[in-house]
Amino acid sequence: MKKVVYFWLYFVAIVASLGGLLSGFDTGVISGALLFINQTWDLSDYTQGFLVSSVLIGAVIGAATNGILADIFGRKKIIIATAVIFIIGSILCALAPNIYVLILSRILVGLAVGIVNFIVPLYLSEVAPKHMRGKLVSLYQWAITAGILFSYIINGAFASAVYNWRWMLFAGVVPGIVLLVGMTFLGDTPRWLISKNRDEEAKKIYGKIEPDADAEKEIAEIKETLKSELGSDKKIKFKKWMIMPFVVGIGIMFAQICTGINTIIYYAPTIFKLAGFEDNISAIYATAGIGLINFLMTIIAVFFTDKFGRKPLLYIGLTGVMLSLLGLGCAFNFAGLLGGSLKWVAVGSLAAYIICFAFSLGPIGWIIVSEVFPLKIRGLAMSMCTVANFAFNFFVVGSFPVLLNRIGGAYTFWMFAFVSLLCILFVYFFVPETKGISLEKIESNWIRGVKPRDFTAGE
Repeated sequence: MKKVVYFWLYFVAIVASLGGLLSGFDTGVISGALLFINQTWDLSDYTQGFLVSSVLIGAVIGAATNGILADIFGRKKIIIATAVIFIIGSILCALAPNIYVLILSRILVGLAVGIVNFIVPLYLSEVAPKHMRGKLVSLYQWAITAGILFSYIINGAFASAVYNWRWMLFAGVVPGIVLLVGMTFLGDTPRWLISKNRDEEAKKIYGKIEPDADAEKEIAEIKETLKSELGSDKKIKFKKWMIMPFVVGIGIMFAQICTGINTIIYYAPTIFKLAGFEDNISAIYATAGIGLINFLMTIIAVFFTDKFGRKPLLYIGLTGVMLSLLGLGCAFNFAGLLGGSLKWVAVGSLAAYIICFAFSLGPIGWIIVSEVFPLKIRGLAMSMCTVANFAFNFFVVGSFPVLLNRIGGAYTFWMFAFVSLLCILFVYFFVPETKGISLEKIESNWIRGVKPRDFTAGE
């Protein structure tokens, strides 16, 4: 019986997680394409930064406008719409006749990326049993790393082709179609259906993903939670206890982005060229190695987040991230002494950074954001956190080329290392350990004023 349970549950989770392919592909593909786009139009540092970060403008719009829509129309319909937008945007990017059209097309792609980055973790957290929630939401980050790796492979495959960067960007159609087709076979989440008084549909879905669970009891608990949220008033009211979930959600998004991950992903070939790789293609291949490490190391979070907890992995990962950034900064600072060895020290430091990020902040950031908010505002709240994520991303990614030229690689990476130290302190004082706690219990802890560091005590 259990084999049937987990087969369907994993099928649902894997298909929904394919949304991560969209986000990952877009994140990685521009790193290689940028080298050749620059040859086509000879872009300034500012224009390069804006081209890369323009996708984040669309992402902020997508994340900001679709939280409420996800609560109204459901998670499934929004995911399907996202796939369609991504496909159209990828085609327009490939056909762009000038840099202005390319930037506008990337903003459209960003619209899809912004939506998918909150709707898929939300979907996964609402279909997953509490003892498997970390594992299943981690699949989304794993899919992001798969998308990044796929984009690096595409970059390498088309690097020597005519219209190379156009083929690279056009390949985004592939993950879009995969997600679109896959989602047609899935239903919506039981929690959203119950919030719309569609109990029978929710019961059927529970029967498929958890036939050994007491569906009636699960539905009753969710209804009770909704009732306590609304009281006698059907309007959603902001309450004082909701402040802490927002502090945690937005704070963990800050930690995920402002420790520098997307400067590495977006600009890895550029960093490798600065470190001594002489041509575009060798820099792209070195970047593909980083993408493979990212993909493989995310497996740790998938299998161990529910076993060891969120916070232990965050402590280990953030410490490793900080030390790797310190090492990378030192490599650039002592470039004259290192000589030809600089590029290999840079590769080693970046590899260590990716390893530590991949099993910690990468997947666990999305897990925590999908867990800490009350059901009635979960879609809206996750939307706001995703907006914050992309706003941080826009600032960090857009300013990176300028920082490299103004203060140099050493001080840029040391700055990110200092931010990592601050994030370790934030996790210690403000982030709750949510391993094995139901979403309804997490909400109850917030309402009762349980301190984040004491969350497991009441479970």
